[in-house]
Amino acid sequence: MASSKIKKDDQVQVITGKDKGRSGKVLDVDIKNHKVLVEGINMVKKHAKPSASNQQGGIIDQEAWIDISNVMYLHNGEPTRIGFKKDGEQKVRYAKATGESIE
Repeated sequence: MASSKIKKDDQVQVITGKDKGRSGKVLDVDIKNHKVLVEGINMVKKHAKPSASNQQGGIIDQEAWIDISNVMYLHNGEPTRIGFKKDGEQKVRYAKATGESIE
């Protein structure tokens, strides 16, 4: 399985599209399709039938998937690219702008 530079619970900023400049926490990552789900970003309206979990049904606002290339990792409030380097025997992510390790 390929590794992704963006992981769940990372803070990211949208760099293109209708939500450009907004930031949020990554809720989920789909590595196979190169998509991320970001909290409060790319909100869409979904029409839902009444069900056991949603008694009334109706129109629901929810986040939609966004391409992983359209978001950038936030390190200390600044967007930066991410790289990988060896730290002893471990492979760790680091912010390319500052050179600091992320994990």
